[in-house]
Amino acid sequence: MLSQLYIENLAVIEKASIDLTPYLNVFTGETGAGKSILINGINAILGQRTSKDIVRTGANKAVITAVFEKIPDACSHLLSNSGISCDDGQLFLEREIKTDGGSVARINNRPVSVSLLKQVGDLLVNIHGQHDNQILLSPDRHIEILDSYSDAQSLLDDYQSSFHKLQSIAKEISHIKADSNQRQFRISQLYDMINEIECLKITPDEDKKISRELNVSKNAVALSEAFYAVNTILSGSDNTTGVVESLMNADSYIKNYPDVIPKLGELSERLNNARIEIKDISDEIESLNSKLNVDPKRFDWLNQRSEDLRKICKKYGPELDDVLKALNNAQIELEKLQGSEQSLDKLEEEKNALLTEVSKKAMKLSRHRSKAGERFVQQVTAELEFLNMPNVKIVVKQEKGKLTLKGMDNIEFLISANLGEEPRPMAKIASGGELSRIMLALKNVIARKDSIDTLIFDEIDTGVSGIAAQKIGMKLGEISRFRQVLCVTHLAQIAVVADNHLLIEKNVVGDRTVTSVRSLEKDERKNEIARIMGGNSITPLLLENAQQLLDEAAKMKNKPY
Repeated sequence: MLSQLYIENLAVIEKASIDLTPYLNVFTGETGAGKSILINGINAILGQRTSKDIVRTGANKAVITAVFEKIPDACSHLLSNSGISCDDGQLFLEREIKTDGGSVARINNRPVSVSLLKQVGDLLVNIHGQHDNQILLSPDRHIEILDSYSDAQSLLDDYQSSFHKLQSIAKEISHIKADSNQRQFRISQLYDMINEIECLKITPDEDKKISRELNVSKNAVALSEAFYAVNTILSGSDNTTGVVESLMNADSYIKNYPDVIPKLGELSERLNNARIEIKDISDEIESLNSKLNVDPKRFDWLNQRSEDLRKICKKYGPELDDVLKALNNAQIELEKLQGSEQSLDKLEEEKNALLTEVSKKAMKLSRHRSKAGERFVQQVTAELEFLNMPNVKIVVKQEKGKLTLKGMDNIEFLISANLGEEPRPMAKIASGGELSRIMLALKNVIARKDSIDTLIFDEIDTGVSGIAAQKIGMKLGEISRFRQVLCVTHLAQIAVVADNHLLIEKNVVGDRTVTSVRSLEKDERKNEIARIMGGNSITPLLLENAQQLLDEAAKMKNKPY
């Protein structure tokens, strides 16, 4: 339950600290006093969308804090999974709305996302605003109400899981069939591409190897002359002495005197090593020179191969590795396209099996809704009869149609508010006051089945008066015996039933408008009831009537005021 609400710098509310009881808390006040602002503040703390425009003029930010006690297990589990502990059973929610458009959310003083704040809020509070009555005027939403009442979520989840699989397979089949012509054209393209590349029998880095060999062939004459010159210098010729022989001769002059000068032994060894290394170089040069004999046919083939590789790279490259990757991808795509025809039959079999499965689950869900609809009608009718609609007749119109995400049912609530009239769509015959009472009846019936402990009604009394208003007050009092209720109202018949009557009033302090919220004592409460009934001109008769309403409410609840 919501035990305390603190609001600071929210529109005309400068500061307000509101203590709430576990039962029926009623908010009253003159039109424009700030009741809607209070609801906006509660919406903000529950993670709903906000606007920077709600920050009080002159302030940097608005702050709303809420304290909840006796947290439901579902909420504790959600918080635990998010790493937030609430072992003491208390939960602190805080929301800051800044003038720069920023927003900060906290749970138990720990920063959290607004998304998590909303998930928590959805488990703690159920708010009924004036616009919620429009749900009753939209038949598409009636199936949601019935499913909420009937605890159909597990059946619906199971059905939707199979339905999504069916949709996925049907989409794949449709794609295969629709693209048949394009697929054949693409297969032909891939065949041509694969044949074109495979015919070349390309090996990795072949273009680089070809380029190197071709470059050598083009420079064969110049290289041969260079090799000859180098070998002449290193190994000599018929008319000249080469470096190898010269080093050997040089060594012969000093190798016999290491005993005289020890250093000469080391130098002799170095000369001999140099001779061996240069002789090895000369031999390798000679070997390279012997391989320079260029075959004209090989040279022509190299030129043609280089051109073929250049063309294929230009088409599928830019590099040869890219060509080989393109070949591999084409082979994979071709295999997939060729296999799609064979997979079509298999997909059709899977689709038919899933269609049977989905249809069975839809029928199971439909039967569940049908049985729930009977109980729903009985309970809602009883609620409406109590709410001064004695001749009301509610019908859950259930028609089977095509399979959709919600099943095979089309659900619409029909109503006859007067004796002798056939039930018709709510949008055609229900008045504003009737919609308010129908919604209250639905909330009461559904509230008994869920785990949300706090219900908030923002002007549930729209369009009602007299006995109907009194019955709404009694019904709210009844709901508050097992759920905490917060209610914003303009009617005395509802306000008198409150366990905690809070006044929202607007005053001018200095040159600023300030809205305050405070709990009323006994005499203050009588005056406020009189004001609601008669406006600002409070007469002794109005005060007497107000006290009479309070006394009657106290007797009804068997609790003195």
